[in-house]
Amino acid sequence: MTTQANVPTRRPSPAVGVTIAAFALLVSCSHLMGSKASAIQSGALPGRMYAGGATCTGAPHFLVHEYNADFFVLRQPACTNYEKPFVYLLFGDKRALLLDTGAGGIDVAAEVDRVVQSWRAQHGNREIELVVAHSHGHGDHVAGDSLFRGKANVTLVEKDTASVRAFFGIANWPTDRGAVDLGGRVIDVIPIPGHQPASIALYDRRTGVLLTGDTFYPGRLYVRDTAAFANSVHRLREFADQHRVVTLLGTHIENTSTPGKDYVVGTKDQPDEHVLPLTVAQLRTLDSAVSSMRGHFARTVLPHFTIWPQ
Repeated sequence: MTTQANVPTRRPSPAVGVTIAAFALLVSCSHLMGSKASAIQSGALPGRMYAGGATCTGAPHFLVHEYNADFFVLRQPACTNYEKPFVYLLFGDKRALLLDTGAGGIDVAAEVDRVVQSWRAQHGNREIELVVAHSHGHGDHVAGDSLFRGKANVTLVEKDTASVRAFFGIANWPTDRGAVDLGGRVIDVIPIPGHQPASIALYDRRTGVLLTGDTFYPGRLYVRDTAAFANSVHRLREFADQHRVVTLLGTHIENTSTPGKDYVVGTKDQPDEHVLPLTVAQLRTLDSAVSSMRGHFARTVLPHFTIWPQ
């Protein structure tokens, strides 16, 4: 379920929650090889996760959606920052992993603590360590770091590439992969620089969800380093072709539901925005488009995202 408090009541038309089964139908048979269906833990995504408009009512809170009992999707309300980033919280038996800390202007630590305490209450008040990491080092994804730094039972992975490599055990950046074991739940870490030097993607083996940060989402894919970006997208596509990926989730939504049309930069109220999940087929489209540019990137509008060199 999705919970929301003290955010504007304007919303788009009600939408039915989107089950992962719907997205799994879009995955080719090659992704299923070597994996039994029973090995993937299912969950449900919201049809929409509306972030509200420009005006806050009372004390704004993150929107919280329970994908399943051990996987939560949080979104920062629009009234606190127009970027409206998504953050992700995954639980294992011994540790929980928080990916990103938001864009500031709101107490993300308090929201995360509420979810953690609720999870603990449903698991016999089990002690659990929190690992805080980042999809990449840009300000709208690390602004809440200070709220976690130095807290008991919290390990904060700093935003620089060296810290990311050391914590996740990545010997050769960016061609090797790393991993973190949350206790019965292994998360694979895939370096994907190009948008930002320390960019990573996370693959959750338990659910088959691939978290792709600002490298792949329904919006403007800003490219700072074209060669690195092209290589990263191709490695990400190869990974998705070799594993059972049921959906890909990024950290923003900037496109509307109209193919090829986005919201103007700085827009807070996005009542007709694109859905959050993308597919492996759409990742292949990005890889093909980037490959065809042969290093000479040009702004390219595609139905679900825009390649946007800077």
